[in-house]
Amino acid sequence: MIILGIESSCDETAVAIVENGSTVLSNSIASTKEVFANSGGVVPEDAARRQVECILPTLHAALHDANMKAKDIDAIAVTRGPGLLGSLLVGTVTARTLSVLWKKPLIGVHHTFGHLSSTWLSADSIPQFPCITLSASGGHTDIWYRTAHTKGQLLGRTRDDAAGEAFDKGASMLGLPYPGGPSIAKAAESGNEKAFNLPIALSGEDTLDCSFSGLKTALKNTIRDEVRSAKCELRVCDLAASYQYAICAQLVDRLKRACAQYPDVQEVHIVGGVSANIRLRDLAQEAVRNLRVRTPVEIRLCTDNAAMIAAAGFFIHRECEAGSTTNFETAATIPLDAFIS
Repeated sequence: MIILGIESSCDETAVAIVENGSTVLSNSIASTKEVFANSGGVVPEDAARRQVECILPTLHAALHDANMKAKDIDAIAVTRGPGLLGSLLVGTVTARTLSVLWKKPLIGVHHTFGHLSSTWLSADSIPQFPCITLSASGGHTDIWYRTAHTKGQLLGRTRDDAAGEAFDKGASMLGLPYPGGPSIAKAAESGNEKAFNLPIALSGEDTLDCSFSGLKTALKNTIRDEVRSAKCELRVCDLAASYQYAICAQLVDRLKRACAQYPDVQEVHIVGGVSANIRLRDLAQEAVRNLRVRTPVEIRLCTDNAAMIAAAGFFIHRECEAGSTTNFETAATIPLDAFIS
């Protein structure tokens, strides 16, 4: 089954074509990260305008790269939320229009479910259930116990800021460019992650939740104290490395606890923009040595992209046809036909 996916929840405009939820035939992304580098983050109104400018060229590029036409597409999947309202409208209106013109089924995909499906894209082997999945990006940080694509239990989530947002705000405080994750990771390469003892939140509590607001405050206070006492330039690389370690150590601690609670787990998956962080990957593999740790096979599949939306659409469609149900979005069971329009 060949699905065309559309993702427009934030600043990326993305269209992809994926076969059977795993084979990526094309994956076209128009990013405006460089546009928002000077503003220190995404400006919603500007992001929506950029989406309008980019959506049709990106669609044409995806069809061209896959050497396909409308008649070759079996269904259309689109991110229906969460995200920036103006940006989402561009994608959903485009998807609905194509669905009517092409007479193809339309599948609405929860953005986080797209990330959870990303480890199936171009994988060297079929990922196994049950699995523990950490999904961490600029807008969310969740830990799931999953027994099927659309069946799982939310074990923990951030109580305040998302991990990706913590990276962005930390980079801003350190004078590093947006987006913060890559900037901090690059600076940390030359730093000592033990130089500053930054807190790992909730480490003493019996919870799988995360929290990053206190860590951001600790970084702010540490920078202030360093500026007051330093006789030389601020140790940006050491601060970046210590801050990165505190974020990653907290996430890995929750993963390790989750795996201990569910001994039947076959694999650990890390998805979302933060999954591109190499230090996070290394710490996770060290913590769960007896389990395979999967991440998306390409960096561009970690961040927002339409291939993951197409893959998720395939799994939703398949399990809907099989008469399954899902409790992915909330604790309640949601009939899969709620995703089909």
